[in-house]
Amino acid sequence: MSCTCRNQLQYEKCVEDEMMGSVRWAFRCGTWTPTKLEWLFAARCVQLEEKERIGQFVFAKDAKSAMAGRLLLRRCVCEKMSLPWSHFKLGRTSRGNLIWKILCSSSSLSWSFNVSHQGDYAVLAAEQGKQVGVDIMKTVMPGSSSVPEFFRIMTRQFTPYEWSVIQSAGSEHQQLAAFYRHWALKESFIKAIGTGLGFNLQRVEFHLSPEPLTQGSPVRQTTMYLDEEEQDDWVFEECLLDEDHHVAVALCASSTASPAPAPPPSPFTLLTFCDLIGPASPLTEEDPSYWESFSTKANGPQRQRDVH
Repeated sequence: MSCTCRNQLQYEKCVEDEMMGSVRWAFRCGTWTPTKLEWLFAARCVQLEEKERIGQFVFAKDAKSAMAGRLLLRRCVCEKMSLPWSHFKLGRTSRGNLIWKILCSSSSLSWSFNVSHQGDYAVLAAEQGKQVGVDIMKTVMPGSSSVPEFFRIMTRQFTPYEWSVIQSAGSEHQQLAAFYRHWALKESFIKAIGTGLGFNLQRVEFHLSPEPLTQGSPVRQTTMYLDEEEQDDWVFEECLLDEDHHVAVALCASSTASPAPAPPPSPFTLLTFCDLIGPASPLTEEDPSYWESFSTKANGPQRQRDVH
């Protein structure tokens, strides 16, 4: 499949910006309306079990997000491991579906990869020599309850200190933004350590950076306390992809990593569909029924309202 990227300079920049063993990519699924050709080719470029898993999503928005996440991951592994698209396989850890692992014989296994998709974006963070977890959250109004009732239901997910920060943020919109910011931080940490749903979220407490979040300029001043002790070996990068989407990246150096000054945090580069499939090659035969199934799906539920 041939595809001409509309912005070749952007594609080249995303490669140049991957300095010091860090990759930060984002793909806007919300505005992606795949053609039949694009969807069928994308389905051929992921493993059969993942294609089947994606096909089981009820809503098109979830299928698109999951497909983008798989393509982001494969594209990054292909580039950073210097492996042809069809020469490696991806699998899931025994602890759940949150962390991916690389199943290949490459000597470059010091790379850690993690993906997340929620709202209008799928994102990927990759690091060399560090544990990494990434989470993205979109600020939305709860669809079936008021903000105070929503917070009451979620009480056990945050510490009293965190709730004091969330509920003192100002308007309901600002409170929700603070809520989802904390949630993304916690999820990024859980994904980095790979423990899954059994971890008690009240064990971790975040003290937010006083520096305001902006689009395209990550900050690193947020600190984490685990069981009431500050964790100096963990770093959290935060930024906004747009005014509604907050991203958190959790980083922890491995015990074998040599100490070195931390480079500036890498901003997320927005990729196009052409970027995602640039090095791709088919892994399976074309399945026309896969498009028929996708094209009849509703885009998504109407349970939540965006905050404006």
